[in-house]
Amino acid sequence: MAYTSQKHRNFVAEPMGDKPVTELAGIGDVLGGKLEEAGFDRAYKVLGQYLVFGKDEKRFKEWLKNTTEAIKKEQNDCFGCLKEWCDRFL
Repeated sequence: MAYTSQKHRNFVAEPMGDKPVTELAGIGDVLGGKLEEAGFDRAYKVLGQYLVFGKDEKRFKEWLKNTTEAIKKEQNDCFGCLKEWCDRFL
């Protein structure tokens, strides 16, 4: 398995609940602020977007880049976090 951050491991270890968007791996205060401005203030809303895209990696990463200007690493971290969470809980 690829290296994952502590933030990633914490996120995927439990149900999502009402976690703020900044608890997603790859999403810090700056990207979180941009997501909040776009109406995605909670992690479950970003998960919803991921599901709308049919869990498609390319489409989700493009959306995240266009919405927040996330770099590749941030895109990869956020996608991987949501993918693993879905694999565990859906």
